[in-house]
Amino acid sequence: MPIAEFTKNKIMLLEKIISISGKPGLFKLVSQLRNGFIIEDVTTKKKVSIGNSSQVSLLDNIAMFTVDKEVPLFEVFENIAKNNDYKEAISHKSSDEVLKEFMTASLPDYDTERVYASDIKKLAQWYNILQKAGYITPESFVKAEPETLDGAQEEISIEKEAPKKAPKAEKPAAPKVKATSAAKVAPKSTHTKKG
Repeated sequence: MPIAEFTKNKIMLLEKIISISGKPGLFKLVSQLRNGFIIEDVTTKKKVSIGNSSQVSLLDNIAMFTVDKEVPLFEVFENIAKNNDYKEAISHKSSDEVLKEFMTASLPDYDTERVYASDIKKLAQWYNILQKAGYITPESFVKAEPETLDGAQEEISIEKEAPKKAPKAEKPAAPKVKATSAAKVAPKSTHTKKG
């Protein structure tokens, strides 16, 4: 699926959903281990652990290409949900023509050059998995708001900003040393030891 890094407001109920390369279905990140993660299958609720070497994609970091920008995957899910009254969408096994109509209804200006039929199939499949697991509801698409404690809104929003690099400390200028072409040699002693 066309992927672009996307870090806007996270969607509360869907923010920890992942796809794992080589594993069918979708999973929820439960916790992190020293050498991997504990995940839970969103449909069976079965928990397993995976190693750090697994190729994991957070769904809230995936975006789909349109003609002029990238749209976060969850916005596309929201469009699908509204078009289908929060019910199941078409099957991912539908014909390419039906899938293209589905995509046009979900994201009208999607980039037909960079969004392939396989991407649309995955989109429909993921949406239906989430819908069956109870993740697709009107409340699912409410933007997560930062928690506030009596006027601490400004502090929290500052903490959520990306950390800025500290300005580099200027190094004191080292004194310049002139290079000479001939090294100075200590004079040889003319005294000889006798005896």
